[in-house]
Amino acid sequence: MAIDASIWRRLEDKAHELRSLTLDTVVWAGGGHIGGSLSAVDILTVLYHEVMNFDSSKLDDPDRDRFVLSKGHIGVGYAPVLADLGCFPKEWLKNFNHTGSPLGMHPDGSKVPGVEIATGSLGHGLSIAVGMAAASRLSGRNFRTYCLMGDGECNEGSIWEAAMAASHFKLGGLIGIVDRNKAMIDGMTEDVMALEPFADKWTAFGWEVFDIDGHNIPELVETFRAADAIKDKPVMIIANTIKGEGIDTIAGDYKWHYGSFGGDQAVEGHKALEEYHAKRVAKIKEK
Repeated sequence: MAIDASIWRRLEDKAHELRSLTLDTVVWAGGGHIGGSLSAVDILTVLYHEVMNFDSSKLDDPDRDRFVLSKGHIGVGYAPVLADLGCFPKEWLKNFNHTGSPLGMHPDGSKVPGVEIATGSLGHGLSIAVGMAAASRLSGRNFRTYCLMGDGECNEGSIWEAAMAASHFKLGGLIGIVDRNKAMIDGMTEDVMALEPFADKWTAFGWEVFDIDGHNIPELVETFRAADAIKDKPVMIIANTIKGEGIDTIAGDYKWHYGSFGGDQAVEGHKALEEYHAKRVAKIKEK
């Protein structure tokens, strides 16, 4: 079922706002993991603004949906999402990764409201999410658990241990998302350690798999809706994305795994994001 045009436009506008705020935060920090942050913005936007049961005024609600950012190095893209939701003041972003700031390159659940768990050591997030999903079942609360991973971290054996456990215990309500931007810190994923056939691997481990365009807002919404209806097994959403999406001078370049923006470069980056947003909004009008 297609989503309403008003919902689509609302989510497109929010994604644009968050991409712009992510770029600002990279500038304020003096650098950050901008490539993988921009590839994940659409996923995070749909999750927090359309899918998840999440209320920034009730962060301790036992029935809230859980979110684990396994690719914890994109804290510079995740912090703007939480600040925008009111988990903490947006002013905090201006001191991102500065001495004394609660906001570091990797999110810390003991310091940052809205963060469930500290992450950053790659390969551990899915195991944590498996535990949360099991706790949901055992407690009878039936909240959903979402885990966003990078494709590069799927080189880690711990990811596949967690995948096997989730399938064995039939953890419905566990929804994994891989930000499949096909690039990692030292090259393209298929050159460093080939993952393909990627979807087949998850299927072989007993997961229900959706292979989608991770920058297509309607497809993301519809896929999350379909995933929520699956109760007898875990779900993996392979969201095909582009590293650095929205800024054409860095898009698709693995060397922008981490980088800094400033001066004219930041101005041009914001201009590129405005043009990118206009093109995406035009697609809504075409429909």
